[in-house]
Amino acid sequence: MNGYRERLRVPIRWWVQWTVMVATFWLAMVVAVPEWLAWTVTALLLALMAVLLSSYGSPRIVVTDDWLSAGSARIERRFTGAVAALDAEAMRRQAGRDANARAYQLVRPYISTGVRVAIDDPSDPTPYWLLSSRRATELAAALGHEPEAPAQQLGDDGSAAAGGAST
Repeated sequence: MNGYRERLRVPIRWWVQWTVMVATFWLAMVVAVPEWLAWTVTALLLALMAVLLSSYGSPRIVVTDDWLSAGSARIERRFTGAVAALDAEAMRRQAGRDANARAYQLVRPYISTGVRVAIDDPSDPTPYWLLSSRRATELAAALGHEPEAPAQQLGDDGSAAAGGAST
């Protein structure tokens, strides 16, 4: 079995930064309003912060023998094609200037690497999935594919572009 699981949790620094922001808000409020109100609003803001950060960091990538799941999307593995593990630069290009509007993207700004999975389903207009992953090479290996071409030379269909490496 080629099992793989990864949760795209937000980094600890985000929790620290948001907590400091809420604490700063409390400090500004405690001098302007009754103390009980400052504490109540701060507690609500902390709860909202926890919900937002937990929700944003909740997507999972799961690979089983038959399925690839990424966030709320799921596809049978028989419809996956070429897989490329992307370094930070290739990931930035694939999510930015080289992005295809029809591609499924599960991209998180705090994860610099990722994987591009070509979709070989004639009934699906999605050319590929672009997934953030802290363990991109492990994810590509779990999908049972070696990168077929340098990541920056893959075409929209996941095949090597002209002048790219051949398989």
